[in-house]
Amino acid sequence: MDPLNTDVIQGTLDMIILKTLSWAPLHGYGIAQRIEDVSGNVFKVNPGSLLTALKRLERSGLLDSAWKKTDNSRRAKYYSLTPAGQDRLEADRRDWERRSGAVTRLLAAEG
Repeated sequence: MDPLNTDVIQGTLDMIILKTLSWAPLHGYGIAQRIEDVSGNVFKVNPGSLLTALKRLERSGLLDSAWKKTDNSRRAKYYSLTPAGQDRLEADRRDWERRSGAVTRLLAAEG
């Protein structure tokens, strides 16, 4: 039996990061952990993919960042959602609902 796939669905990582940061600012490890926890361990984020996405979202003005100390006194870069990031999240959410609804209808259709 094949192991269950835990990759984030292609094209959704940015939206999932934005949603995760809509709850509170987090550092990279915290973002990955929150995604795993909230998804019930269905999704696991590759650290390299996460870092690349965070840099891209920050360059695009969708995230801000600041260096802070973590709970265990380590230095980490914390990311937070900008107003533009909030707008993008809402647009992405609407698009996801439209597309996932279409897939659901297709899967339920009888030929």
